[in-house]
Amino acid sequence: MLLVPLSEGDDGGLMSGWQGGVRWIYAFTDEEALARFAVARGSGAEAREREYLSILGARLVDAVVPAVGGPTGVAVDVADEDGSMLFPPVVGIVPEACAVDAGPGRAEAV
Repeated sequence: MLLVPLSEGDDGGLMSGWQGGVRWIYAFTDEEALARFAVARGSGAEAREREYLSILGARLVDAVVPAVGGPTGVAVDVADEDGSMLFPPVVGIVPEACAVDAGPGRAEAV
């Protein structure tokens, strides 16, 4: 199970960031990892009160990533130097229709 914080706005979306033309959905393995991320972002006092979605990693990749539109990956525990993991939008990680390496026009059509 992963914890995915909700964005800090009225849109109710999932918190994410952009890097290299890819949207990265932030996900965490537990509340402590989420709190470390909040502290690293400068919002430590609010870390324990942040709203988040609890979701299976497979559902995040198989259902949420395709719904986002455009190249989207998952960044897990990004505040942890030794334990962070990136799941890029490539074949074998995300559905082929969303993978940037699936062939011409595939990821752009999502």
